[in-house]
Amino acid sequence: MPLPVLVVDDSSMSRKLTIRAFPGDWDVEVSQASGGQEALDAIERGLGHVVFLDLTMPGMSGFDVLAEIRRRGLDCFAVVVSADVQPKAEEQARQLGAMAFVRKPVKADALHGVLREYGFL
Repeated sequence: MPLPVLVVDDSSMSRKLTIRAFPGDWDVEVSQASGGQEALDAIERGLGHVVFLDLTMPGMSGFDVLAEIRRRGLDCFAVVVSADVQPKAEEQARQLGAMAFVRKPVKADALHGVLREYGFL
C-alpha cells in the first residue's frame, strides 16, 4: 500500500523539484497543496502521512501549519523544506513539531538521508 505523501509549497516549481528528489522506487501516493489551509484539509483527509512543508507562504505560513497540526492533534510526520537556513527558523519549526529540516534547493541525497534516518526507506 503506497504511503500518502503531501508536498506543500506556494511555488509549483518548488513542489516539482521536491517530488523529483524522491527515491524512484519509493512506494508513495503524492498529493500537493499550494497553501496552508489546503494542506491541513489534505492531512485531515489522510493524504499526508509524510508532509514536506515550506515555511514561507502567503496567508498561512508553514509555522502556522505546524502549530495547527499540533493544535488539532493531526497525525503526520512533518519535514520542513525551506530556503530559510537561519538556525532560529529551524529551531522554531522543530519546537512546533517538525521532525526534520531539508534546505532548498532540495538535494536528493539530503532528502534520502532524512527518509532513511526515520525508517521511510
